[in-house]
Amino acid sequence: MKKAFSALCICLWACFSIQAAQVDTLMVRSNSMDKDIKVVAIRPDKAVKGEKCPVIYLLHGHSNNARTWMETRPDLHEIADQEGIIFICPDGGYNSWYWDSPLVKDYRYETFISDELINYVDKHFATLPDRSKRAITGFSMGGHGAMWLAIRHQDVFGAVGSSSGGLDIRPFPNNWGMKTHLGERDENFEVWNNHTVINQLDRLKDGALAIIIDCGVDDFFFGVNKAVHERLLEQKVGHDFIARPGGHGHKYWNNSIVYQIKFFKKFFEKE
Repeated sequence: MKKAFSALCICLWACFSIQAAQVDTLMVRSNSMDKDIKVVAIRPDKAVKGEKCPVIYLLHGHSNNARTWMETRPDLHEIADQEGIIFICPDGGYNSWYWDSPLVKDYRYETFISDELINYVDKHFATLPDRSKRAITGFSMGGHGAMWLAIRHQDVFGAVGSSSGGLDIRPFPNNWGMKTHLGERDENFEVWNNHTVINQLDRLKDGALAIIIDCGVDDFFFGVNKAVHERLLEQKVGHDFIARPGGHGHKYWNNSIVYQIKFFKKFFEKE
């Protein structure tokens, strides 16, 4: 009986070990900032074995870090295996907003993610190194960052999402450390205008990016998300816009990322 039980345990262990996404914490060099940046990489089993897979970059919010997405959605490794997608979660700094800061010269997170990190990931992992197989999304500050980067680097990213993103920063001049990078809003209004997502939308043409935006109706960013949606409608730029009950928090993002992953997978599978 003991031998049979042991054999059963070994069999079950083998079955569950057939697919096992690998989660690694890396230190990726940023020459532009002259420092190493922590990055969490989640690779499906088939990518670990060398089969090339698409990549979704996940950006965290203000005061978070590279592990926040794993804490928000602890089953990301299981989703990676199920969907055959690599997830890359970089540390975006306490309050970088994913800009190349015009004031703080060692905050060059736009350059790091859109260039240095992309090159590192494509060199070291089994990726499909093309914009048609590369997406970026995030929540809150990370939603702003994802839209900012994708719109400005359409040669790098083919699809973009934002969940509860701060897509127009100007109504919040004293929040989340933005003036550290841009100066006081009322004294540097042109700089603030040039560093907000809503004023980057004229770079878009219909079909240039696959876009999904969602925000809870009780979120303090709902108004600016709705304004971006309406601006895209005016410009006749196709996109998905989702408004659901909910506020600004990890419970909402735990749910919203599932819809965004499905959206991105459909994009990846297009001919």
